This record gives sequence, C-alpha cells and structure tokens, in this order.
Amino acid sequence: MRAYTASSEEALRARDLLKDWAGEGFLTEAQYQRMEQETVCDLRRTNIFLRLLLFLFTLIIVGAAVALFFVLFLSQTATQTNGIFLLFFAAISYLSAELAVSQARLYRYGIEEALAACSVGLLCAGMQGAFFSGHPYSPAPDGAGFLVPAAGAIVSLWIWRRFGISYASLAAMIFVVWLPGFWTASHSAQHVIVAAFYAVGLFTVAAVRPRHRLTYLNNEYAIAEALLWLGIYLAINLQLSPVNLFGQWWGNRRTTSEFSRPFYWLTWVLIWCLPPLVLGRGLRRKDRFVIGVGAIVAILTLVTNKAYLGWQRHTWDPMLLGALLIGVALFLRRWLAGGLGEIRHGFTAQRLSGRDKHWMNAGAAAFGLLSPHPITPSPQTGSPDVHFGGGDSGGGGASSDY
Repeated sequence: MRAYTASSEEALRARDLLKDWAGEGFLTEAQYQRMEQETVCDLRRTNIFLRLLLFLFTLIIVGAAVALFFVLFLSQTATQTNGIFLLFFAAISYLSAELAVSQARLYRYGIEEALAACSVGLLCAGMQGAFFSGHPYSPAPDGAGFLVPAAGAIVSLWIWRRFGISYASLAAMIFVVWLPGFWTASHSAQHVIVAAFYAVGLFTVAAVRPRHRLTYLNNEYAIAEALLWLGIYLAINLQLSPVNLFGQWWGNRRTTSEFSRPFYWLTWVLIWCLPPLVLGRGLRRKDRFVIGVGAIVAILTLVTNKAYLGWQRHTWDPMLLGALLIGVALFLRRWLAGGLGEIRHGFTAQRLSGRDKHWMNAGAAAFGLLSPHPITPSPQTGSPDVHFGGGDSGGGGASSDY
C-alpha cells in the first residue's frame, strides 16, 4: 500500500536523527560520517525552499497544460465532455505522481506532491462537470452532490496513506466540512456531523498509532492526530467553526442566534473542557504536535470567550492576553529549570535541539535575517579539557552548549 519501502523510510528517519544528534554534539564528526554510511538509501530529497518552488512550478505547468488542451481542442464542447476529460487528466496526474516516486525515486521533492494534489483537484472538478453539470456547486440537502467532496476526502486519505504527505489528511478534513450541507439544513446537526467524522478519525488514529510508536510512521500519525483534535475544536467552537465560514463564502451567512440555547451553551462548556484534555493527551505521550494544538485551542478559547458570553470587547484585550501568555511561559521555564538537571517528568527548558535550530535558521534565512553566506570559523585544536570549539552558534569560538 505504501509507495516507499519501509527500509528506505527508516533509513531517512535514521539520517535525520543522526543530523539532530550531531547538531547537539552527541556525535563526533568521525562517528557521524561512519554511521551515515549505514543509512544510505536511493530516495531523492531536496531542501524546503526548492521543494516549495518545485511544487509551485509543477502546479503552474499542470494547470497551463490542461488549460491549453481545452483552448486548442475543446473550446466549444459541452460541460459534461469537459468533465470527462478532466477526469482523464486527473488519472494522468496521479499516474505521473506514482511514476515520479517509483522511477525517479522522489521523496518530498515537491513535484510528486503537486501531481498528487492536482489529481485531487481535477477529480473533483471533473466529477462536478461530468455528473452534476446542471446543478451549481452549492451545499444543499438534495441530490447526490455530496459525492464530489466525498471523493475528494477519500482520495486525499489515500494519498496520505500512499505517499505519507501529512497535509493530505488536512485536505481530507476540509472536504469533510462540505458534506453535512448536502444532508441536512440544520446548522446544529452540521456541526455535530463534522465533529463526529473527526472524532471517528481520531479514535482510529489513536488505536493504530501505538503499533508504530518507534517507527517512521509515528510522526505522520502524530500530525494527523493533532489536526483532528484541532478540527474537533473548530467544529465545536461556534465563533470559529469552518462550517460557518464556508457558509459565508457562499452568501449564506450564519449567526449564533440560529442555534438553540442548550446547544449553544453546551458548545461553550466543551470549548473549555477540550483544551485541558488535548494538553493532557499530549503531555502523557510527550507529543509536541498535540501539545502545540492544546496550547492553540486554549488560546482560542480565551480569545472567543467574550464573544460567546456577549461581553464588550476592549482594545486592551490583546495586551492582557499577551501579558498572560508571557507570564505562563516564564513560570513554566522557571519551573522546569528548577528540576534536577533542569528536567521535570521528561521535559526541559534547555536550549533547542539541532533540528529545531535548523528550522529556526531556515526561517530566519527566508526572511533575510541571516546572511546567505555565513562565515563558519574553522575548528580549533586544543587540549581535551578545553570546553570551547566549533563556533556553531556565535562568535569568539563559543560552541552551542556554552
């Protein structure tokens, strides 16, 4: 079912861990070079910037090729015919993604990701044109129009499982948001249906994930679980729900007055109960993605609480929230630093890992905060007792753990 072999993906995971350990100074250069030779694989990768560029260019190329075909050969044809050809192009796009992986051995290269994404978009557009051309795409409780977003969700899940592209699971969740509008006109029921879909997905991921706790799949399941927690919260929070936002896009603006009072106040209780539940889940498993989502939903609860209660908003509310977050951050840092070795229950406030520093440096370089050609001092020789050397985080020869 997986497009890549387990040995290849495990080798890539091991290489990433080696880079992280080497960046922390846990491995010498000789040890890193020797262990790196044992994790060689045939998959081709690139950096994040080139990956994004290749993704964008591939999208442009595929879109331009499809548009050129229709301009040259199908400019006066019926909508159903255009839809059939779009389905044909969707199949070609997906097969091209499979070939890019199996023949060119691309892995998170941007090209195969864009081809897979195009296959989903072309599939939905083709189904709409071929089978529902007489009906404008608008969520309404009639007919079989739900098959379009259902197909998009299913294919997105398949791409997530087949290629391991994490954001494909997010695409499936977005497609699910459109489904309830085709089944019921009750806004409360639509929120419940979306939350129920996400809850089923969450229970499935939570049941399957323990088997892959120490494998390369754990990271993918962690991201999927975090996204599902966030999706459940957004479906429950009536002030932020994507069901409401999508309704506004189609000119069907919804207000909280359309919900019954018991349902409205039930969701208010749930948005206060969910953040500690998510944080507790993340802390127990030491899952940084779930912990991050728990912090996000806690902040969103504080932000939307006044809107829920109908209280007046003030210009200084963001300042008070910022002061609260700074206070919490300082308290947690001091509390963690007060533990034995600055560690409490497996958590620490010490410096970032090598992988985190790599991402921070990449982000800083993207915004022009770092020189594109940094000058790296040459390693200094000295006695084994000397603690300095390397200079990988500052001048004066200071090492990253100085």
